[in-house]
Amino acid sequence: MGKETVSVWILGDQLLLDHPVLFEAEKYCPRQKMRVVMIESDTRIRHLPYHRQKLTLLFSAMRHFAESLRERGFQVDYLRARNYATGLLQHFETHQPEQLLTMAGSEYTSRKFQLEKLPALFTGELTVLANTQFLTGQFDPYPKPETGKRYVMENFYREMRRHFGVLLEKDSTPIGGKWNYDEMNRKPLPKGMKLPEPLAFEPDQITRQVMREIEEAGQGVGSAEGFNWAVTQGQAEIALSDFLEHRLKNFGPYEDAMTTRSATLFHSLLSAYVNIGLLTPMQMIRAAEQAFHDGKAPINSVEGFIRQVLGWREYVYWQYWQQMPGLRSANSWNAARPMPQMFWDAETEMNCIRHIARRVIDDGFSHHIERLMVVCNFCLLAGIDPRAVADWFLTFYVDAYDWVVLPNVIGMGLNADGGKTATKPYIASANYINKMSDYCGSCRYHPKQRTGEDACPFNYLYWNFLIEHEKTLRANPRLGPNVLGLKHINEDERRKIKAQAAEFLKSLPLYE
Repeated sequence: MGKETVSVWILGDQLLLDHPVLFEAEKYCPRQKMRVVMIESDTRIRHLPYHRQKLTLLFSAMRHFAESLRERGFQVDYLRARNYATGLLQHFETHQPEQLLTMAGSEYTSRKFQLEKLPALFTGELTVLANTQFLTGQFDPYPKPETGKRYVMENFYREMRRHFGVLLEKDSTPIGGKWNYDEMNRKPLPKGMKLPEPLAFEPDQITRQVMREIEEAGQGVGSAEGFNWAVTQGQAEIALSDFLEHRLKNFGPYEDAMTTRSATLFHSLLSAYVNIGLLTPMQMIRAAEQAFHDGKAPINSVEGFIRQVLGWREYVYWQYWQQMPGLRSANSWNAARPMPQMFWDAETEMNCIRHIARRVIDDGFSHHIERLMVVCNFCLLAGIDPRAVADWFLTFYVDAYDWVVLPNVIGMGLNADGGKTATKPYIASANYINKMSDYCGSCRYHPKQRTGEDACPFNYLYWNFLIEHEKTLRANPRLGPNVLGLKHINEDERRKIKAQAAEFLKSLPLYE
């Protein structure tokens, strides 16, 4: 039966071109009569001092999306309000809708609001549709997970590949005979290798207005100046095509490489777009798969990229909803130190952290291996409070949202969830950073010295962590080789390691 007044609430990270709520609403009301409500929430954006590039991306994309809806014949009530409740109440009072439709949020707090608080605010007919921004909403490899059982990403990924028919032969075996080409994708960047420049988009009038508002408000870290991210579906599709054409071919071999020369190397930079709906995961997966069939990229690069999207992205989203709300406070290593100041100002003699922190402060981005094997590795070894680390990621990265940060940082990067997300802590000494980057060559610290004035802090912090947690780590079969190295360290050197680690951590300026 038709309704005279139907409203659709679209969240700011749900900017889907084919939004399911719009199609559902048209069953009850023609688009010319329905109203779409979108809200910029002051409370939400001030929860943390978010990077101004992130705020610019979000608000500009929202405003462009609202304009695209108007061009398609929808009425849009675009509001700036103290919070979602205030904005919605204002909309209800003005337009008196009989029915409200919305899609479940990807974050715990937004979904909790929709399911628990929204029914008390709206007296009409309320419909909360399932979230379609993730493929796990369409297929769940583990529909009834057992309490206490660990589920690993590789098995999850293979089930997703089988179900959606991705990179499979006609007999459902993986193309090339292997599910995973990770061993081919661990090369350091060759000296002198030419690196492609990432695609940049010139801000239009809407974006420039957002940039001015954000700079004038003075909220957040970094600067909106120099903003050049895509803000529409069309631009995001151009960014996807640019990645496929210019970077996918070399993405696989060098996806773990790090260099002072570039923050992006051959990475896609598409996570910021898919996380707010400007792209969809299957759109990216099929495009990469087609690039392989067209001979534009090798199987190891294509599979490596697809594994990030169909594997890790979907898996961490699944883990997020399995572990929330407890994941936010998980702290299995009992880490309690505040976040070091160097991650906020890039003032440090550690060359790797200085470069990465500076990039994040300036642009809101560094690629995944720098996040995992430098930032999270350091914070785990240094005993930094997992919640403080997660808040730093949420603050600085343009693609950071609760559902992706908590399982990736607290779960995988810091192993603070008791091994539910990843089966081992991802810890490494300076040897790994030296092997996979050119950071160490121009650093004042020596990557091969374990102790002493010139020893890299990653070295004595790594061995100190092994000493402090030796019993726990020995119980993990995947950490066996690491712990076995302790047998070559006598008691005198152990004391030196522990003393230097303690002195370094004591002298480390902390962010308050």
